[in-house]
Amino acid sequence: MQRPDWAPDTIDIERPSVARMYDYYLGGSHNFAADRSAARAMVDAVPEAPLMAQANRAFLRRAVHFLAEAGIRQFLDIGSGIPTVGNVHEIAQRIDPDARVVYVDVDPVAVAHSREILSGNDRAVVLQEDLRRPERILAHPEVTGLLDLSQPVAVMIVAVLHFVPDTDRPAQILRELRQALAPGSYLVLSQASDDARHDTGERAEAEAVYRRTDNPLVIRSRAELTALFDGFELVDPGVVWVPQWRPETPESAEGAEQAVFMGGVGRLDG
Repeated sequence: MQRPDWAPDTIDIERPSVARMYDYYLGGSHNFAADRSAARAMVDAVPEAPLMAQANRAFLRRAVHFLAEAGIRQFLDIGSGIPTVGNVHEIAQRIDPDARVVYVDVDPVAVAHSREILSGNDRAVVLQEDLRRPERILAHPEVTGLLDLSQPVAVMIVAVLHFVPDTDRPAQILRELRQALAPGSYLVLSQASDDARHDTGERAEAEAVYRRTDNPLVIRSRAELTALFDGFELVDPGVVWVPQWRPETPESAEGAEQAVFMGGVGRLDG
């Protein structure tokens, strides 16, 4: 296919990207034929896939609003993906224009579009880096230049951990991030869970789709996700299906397990 003007020359547009597939689920336009093909295969395997992405995005928005209302003015969004309406900086800076946000993603398309959207916003930046290298993220000039890690920071790792296998030691990654945070900081996590799913065939099909990407899918249980909040005190209601986390209306939490994602927010006490 012809390479669009907005696509960096360094990316392989014939290989699906999880960030661009997620963009497709959310109705975005920054994806390629290979991404759409893989995403449609995922929808064939799991028809709720677009709903899952939308429910997870809504969880992120509610979590950021909660944190901003709680006084958090610094956000580190790792695995931020391709920008869509309702990004972290839009929500946080609506509450306080001085709120500062650093976006991190490994996908060059996501980074390129983030830079375009954030042009002219001196309190929000983006860098290209991998969640699996927390020490490089924390030491990056864009992070140290905009965020003061001696003050509370909200670390957002939303819809990312299911692409981090146990061999990459996700608990150790989170421990390194936690050790760099000041008391009063927060951790926001969500990822795909199979706690309510009994269709092993559906799960196998979904995993087969993501093996076409550079990021195979890793499903975790509520107990496994809860354990990743080690060192943080979970904010009520704990780790739940994402529509159940402080829903805007009782109706919006109905059938919550269909969203497949579980998530929670934890606070780091002194």
